[in-house]
Amino acid sequence: MSAIKMKRVLTTPALIAFGLAYMVPLGIFTTYGEVTVASNGHLPIAYIITLAMIFFTALSYCRMANKLPIAGSAYSYVQRTFGGKVGFLVGWAQILDYLFLPILNYLVLGIYLNEAFPSIPAYVFVLGSLISVSFLNYLGIKLINSVNFTLIIVQMVFIGLFIFLSLTNVDLTPEAMMKPLQVNASDFSGLMSGAAILCLAFLGFDAIATLAEESNDAQKSLPKAIIWTVLIAGCIFLVVSYCAHLAYPMWTDFTDNKDTASLEVVRQVGKISQLGGDFMYNFFQAAYLTGVFASAMTAQTSVSRIFYAMGREGVLPKQIFYKIHPRFRTPYLSIIFVACFSLLSLVLDLSLVVSMISFGALVAFTFVNLCVIKSYLGGNNAKTASMLFKYGLLPAIGVLLSLWLWTSLDATAMIVGLVWLAIGFIYLIYLTKGFTKMLPSIDHKELNSIIKD
Repeated sequence: MSAIKMKRVLTTPALIAFGLAYMVPLGIFTTYGEVTVASNGHLPIAYIITLAMIFFTALSYCRMANKLPIAGSAYSYVQRTFGGKVGFLVGWAQILDYLFLPILNYLVLGIYLNEAFPSIPAYVFVLGSLISVSFLNYLGIKLINSVNFTLIIVQMVFIGLFIFLSLTNVDLTPEAMMKPLQVNASDFSGLMSGAAILCLAFLGFDAIATLAEESNDAQKSLPKAIIWTVLIAGCIFLVVSYCAHLAYPMWTDFTDNKDTASLEVVRQVGKISQLGGDFMYNFFQAAYLTGVFASAMTAQTSVSRIFYAMGREGVLPKQIFYKIHPRFRTPYLSIIFVACFSLLSLVLDLSLVVSMISFGALVAFTFVNLCVIKSYLGGNNAKTASMLFKYGLLPAIGVLLSLWLWTSLDATAMIVGLVWLAIGFIYLIYLTKGFTKMLPSIDHKELNSIIKD
């Protein structure tokens, strides 16, 4: 057992900042063109649908974070609710999401910075970002939190300026202002497919749950932070997408250039405000890249905590993953492992990495909702109508919506995800000696000690 524990220094605002940094408030521009075209120019409505869909799963995370305020997020919840074998496979799938998000961020940083400074190879920026992110994680969550606040402020300044300038010198007649919100029956299919893509923009609330053992009052602060993060991010995405449509209503122009649509919108906002398209473009690049860097930091933080939880359970080697630095109180060997794995960003393709991320997230979403139903309604105790509504109907809706999102995954994501699960299943057979042995686990005494600490 690790005698050294992580520092409980994170307040609710700090957890919210962590979740927002993970989500990247400017991440709306990453899929702006694709979803705008898919939704026939109704991106704000697609975000409203997404927010409504994701809210049910966020509620389930709140329930489980209150009941089991320990590191590991979905892995820990499922492990304690459905047993070690199911918990391991869910955690294994969850690792796919968390391991590849830092790689995605490093790739984006390399591509964008190489475009700005073509004389410097992209791999130099990738390595520089990887080393600096890992170093900050090694030094501790408190330092990461301070950096997160700074990087979020940069993004929020750009967002505030973007919203203000978008409403300057544009058509603000009631007809023009209502156009992005007017939906026809023929738009429904595109809106739903767009909403499925946008769900992945809200993954930060899952990341918050991995920090339970570094929160100063996890049973209260985690649920508050999860809900506030989802609502704040949803409002930012909704308002920015609405203002962008007002500033550049000709969404059909993006049909052939979806990937660069956001840059066209940013330049247009600069032009109509007379600040100049280049000024807004450069400001956007700087703010966006700081957001990607913050996301890389938080992603590495989260996956190292999942490894820490799995190491504590004994399903991953304890001598590596269940180690806390005596001075910095961080799972430093897990952080180093993630950094080494992230070197794959030097050879992997961006589109392949993107396809890997969504699979693990949907597995986690589905099982956390199921955990609420079993944890709160299991057993023979009497169930009130209020309990059936809160712990039965609401998470059941979350399960159905998560399963529906599976239909939006492309073939590559499904193939990679299933292969990853097959590898995990083989490893599980090895751990259990052909299912003849139980998986190791922390006992109730240690669990209560963690929760009450």
